[in-house]
Amino acid sequence: MDRSAIILAGGFSSRFGQDKGLLQLANKPLIKHILDAVSTVVDEKMVVVSSKVQAENCEKVIGSNVNVLIDTENMHSPLVGALTGFKETRGKYALLLPCDTPYVSRDVLSFLFELCINKTAAIPRWPNGYIEPLQAVYFTKPALEAAKSTLIEGKFDMRSMVKKLRGVRYVSTLVLQQLDPTLRTFFNISTPLDLKKAESMLRNMKE
Repeated sequence: MDRSAIILAGGFSSRFGQDKGLLQLANKPLIKHILDAVSTVVDEKMVVVSSKVQAENCEKVIGSNVNVLIDTENMHSPLVGALTGFKETRGKYALLLPCDTPYVSRDVLSFLFELCINKTAAIPRWPNGYIEPLQAVYFTKPALEAAKSTLIEGKFDMRSMVKKLRGVRYVSTLVLQQLDPTLRTFFNISTPLDLKKAESMLRNMKE
């Protein structure tokens, strides 16, 4: 098995009063939008949550062909979720995604997988130097070791993990715009206003 997707859905949104992955967009949970987008890109799909209750709620809305994992560490952070996924995935390469980016581009994701071959990671990078470690592809084995090492040092951010990887391929968002002109793939829903924007974007895509 070459390609896996690890979707991080452990966050509870105080703004929305529920798990973010279960927010409804066009009568479909955000997590389902992500799963549908990656279905033709990967061989294995995994969703990582923070608790048994979250796992039970998530399993009610996703298909049986998706593995739901509970964080192995008590500390909740994207890095902990990534570590849980890296430990359990069978894929040689693992795509890491948040659960709140409903318009991830299949073309961009496929391109990142291709760019990760013979590299430790393929990570989008904006012109100002900001990177997108939560919408990136990793060579699973070295990423797992880097995640473990970072947590042992008491650091919980993805960028600290990325710094430990040797042979990362950074991909300019200017290049990715050739596949996704408006870079909708990075649009994330953090506020009720973002949700309204997402609904408007969806209407425009259908027109």
